Amino acid sequence: MRTVIQRVQHASVTINGNIKSSIGNGLLLLLGVEEADTSEDVDWLVKKVAALRIFDDENGVMNRSLVDVEGEALVVSQFTLYASYKKGNRPSWFRAARHEISVPLYEEFCRKLSNAIGKQVGTGEFGADMKVELLNDGPVTICMDTKNKE
Repeated sequence: MRTVIQRVQHASVTINGNIKSSIGNGLLLLLGVEEADTSEDVDWLVKKVAALRIFDDENGVMNRSLVDVEGEALVVSQFTLYASYKKGNRPSWFRAARHEISVPLYEEFCRKLSNAIGKQVGTGEFGADMKVELLNDGPVTICMDTKNKE
């Protein structure tokens, strides 16, 4: 499971001209799922995201988590995080999980993150053509991969 985490002042997802979800201060997460992912990947990633100390404290030091600042989260499915660009110039997404694997894990991630932060998580729509708008705060952008825990 891979995610790109962006600290934002606000973010939204629009589908067919209609805003599906929007958040204020918090995190926008682009989430990709691969065939080998399981609930264990979900649990590890939720724990990390909820506790990740990337929000400023009173001294301007990144020392607070999403939970600490009572921030919001918006999670957008993003199969293109598994792009393979090794051969040629047209990416392949053979590592991205099929819908029957990725949809339940995406939904589980959103549900568990919601429970971890104590508020409803905004979502996109799986497989839809989405327009994502955000104001990256910092900018702070962090990539995580449950198969490469750095």
